[in-house]
Amino acid sequence: MLSQGNFMYIGGKMLNKRGCGVLLHPSSLPGPDGIGSFGSDARRFVDLLAGMGMTYWQVLPLTPPACGDSPYSAFSAFAGNPLLIDLDQIVADRAPAATGGKSRPNATAVDFTTVQKKKMTLLKAEGARFLADESAPGKHEFWDFCNKTPWLHNYALFMALKQRYKGKSWDKWPAGMALLTPEKHEKASVELGPEIGIQKYIQWQFFRQWYELRRYAAEKGISIIGDIPIFVGYDSADVWSNRELFLLDLKGRPTAVAGVPPDYFSETGQLWGNPLYDWEMMGRQGYAWWIERFQAMFHLFDIIRVDHFRGFEAAWNVPVEESTAINGTWVKAPGTALFDEIIAALGKLPVIAEDLGVITPEVEKLRDRYDYPGMKIVQFAFDSGPSNPYLPHNHQVNSVVYTGTHDNDTTAGWYHSLSDSQRSRVDQYVGGRGEDTVTYILRTVLMSVANTAIIPLQDLIEAGSEARMNVPGTAFGNWGWRFTWDMIEHDLAGRIRDLVNCYGRSNPRYH
Repeated sequence: MLSQGNFMYIGGKMLNKRGCGVLLHPSSLPGPDGIGSFGSDARRFVDLLAGMGMTYWQVLPLTPPACGDSPYSAFSAFAGNPLLIDLDQIVADRAPAATGGKSRPNATAVDFTTVQKKKMTLLKAEGARFLADESAPGKHEFWDFCNKTPWLHNYALFMALKQRYKGKSWDKWPAGMALLTPEKHEKASVELGPEIGIQKYIQWQFFRQWYELRRYAAEKGISIIGDIPIFVGYDSADVWSNRELFLLDLKGRPTAVAGVPPDYFSETGQLWGNPLYDWEMMGRQGYAWWIERFQAMFHLFDIIRVDHFRGFEAAWNVPVEESTAINGTWVKAPGTALFDEIIAALGKLPVIAEDLGVITPEVEKLRDRYDYPGMKIVQFAFDSGPSNPYLPHNHQVNSVVYTGTHDNDTTAGWYHSLSDSQRSRVDQYVGGRGEDTVTYILRTVLMSVANTAIIPLQDLIEAGSEARMNVPGTAFGNWGWRFTWDMIEHDLAGRIRDLVNCYGRSNPRYH
């Protein structure tokens, strides 16, 4: 059941024909337990995509969120988010006759603190029960997963230590545990064995459920587009167990951090705070960590959107003592040296290059060398004249067009926030007006010559700013939006399918 190799992308071409998809993170799905999961509502959503004639489901990173509940700041670049696990499936596996118990309310926004506490308590109890029962169903599959997952033990040990030290960042742990030696690693692994086992059980459940959901999507003709953030969180198993691969001082603290200069989203730039890579050390190791990371992501997804692609050519390095990202500098990254090694190890991979922001000819050259499609955001298209590269008449075939992404307001919210003159310019371009404008913007996106169009679900249902997923530069209050099934009008699938088909984007499986 849990054969990762069954899903590894090998050769072939994707994104080279006209197609369409929907952007929705699984946490935004309806369902019980306060957050979307890999349960029955996820399969119903896949059915909805198929009914719309879609080819793709794009998700955000599936990693366990850390700071601010953001999937782009995770405790691991490899592990899965336990909060997405469907508890009913675990109960059914353990007791096939079980019905899942009493009906549970379907919250319309994620209360991460409450969900984390309740769901992790239940998952840990199930893990302890499973490990104590030698005859528990799936035991052989579990141990096979543990033996074949190279990052798993360090992640489980990291999370066990984090629990021991009350959730503190690893640099606040006692020095012996923060700056772990091989001897202390072995000792801690023995001392924390039970909790490590539970953490491994939780990851096993995440991956087995995700693979089953992905298999269901594949049967319906839906390919999954995942997301790989270029940087990793400082308080992560990745940095803690691979300190030599990052720009840290002898005490394990960053000497500089990542961000972006002032841009569309912020006058002071965005100070992300992620540690920066020691590219020289990574190069000496043949970029093995990156090869392992890409391989792991292609066990999860069919296609990957590489977030902040420009950072592979040069990254904005901000001195650690700065409070904003203004006073950073561009520092060269390995670019072709890295991607050549990845391709040599894994073959040509279907990648979308997130090429938004400050893009130079060098970044474009890197993107085009590997024939990676870039991104076109239609919400960015109307702040200048007809030569604006985001206007659909300026798009390239090898690109992916979006109304907006998780970092943008919904299209309805964005449109209503514009001045009268800006709205008039949008109306003139798309040929619509007022309440109908969102529909006309969707038509304009689907008309684009870009091979691939991705539309957030919020825009398909014409939701307002209350449904926005993230406001860049704000640390808290994001990522919590969820839809409910009564937001999906009964004729939505048919209407969208007609549009998708009209512009040659229908999934060929359903022609």
